[in-house]
Amino acid sequence: MYQDYQIRDAKLDDLPAIIEIYNSTIASRMVTADTEPVSVKDRLQWFHEHSPTFRPLWVVEEHGTICGWLSFQSFYGRPAYQATAEISIYIHPDYRGKRLGKYLLQKAIDDCPKLHIKTLLGFIFAHNEPSLKLFYSHGFEKWAHLPKVAELDRVERDLLILGKRIG
Repeated sequence: MYQDYQIRDAKLDDLPAIIEIYNSTIASRMVTADTEPVSVKDRLQWFHEHSPTFRPLWVVEEHGTICGWLSFQSFYGRPAYQATAEISIYIHPDYRGKRLGKYLLQKAIDDCPKLHIKTLLGFIFAHNEPSLKLFYSHGFEKWAHLPKVAELDRVERDLLILGKRIG
């Protein structure tokens, strides 16, 4: 099923496609706390905070078309948390519902030992049932419930922090 997909480290030339996919999720008010589209310029520093050997940013391609991406980000920015990373997964609208998120999440879990990551976290809105289902199906558990910490279009939303110990 996944033989046509290739996961690789993102290059700067991929950033416009990454941003396009990210921006496609804003209107749903289910995936991101951003309420307005972001630009490539807005995300340059974020892009450069990733490293193939420490906090990778991956894109997944099908026949040269970027159809999704996954990023690892440091949690809390202090040395004691170096073995903990937050992951984010974004899928192009044309590829949602095709198990691509499952493929990316499993790859992230599989690569944690070589990235020296022992704990993965996902920050997911409580009303984002597809993402919750994906993470729970890979052994993540609810570690925190932050009630009404986000406001999207005057609707207060809960945030769940899901976690999984890898090693």
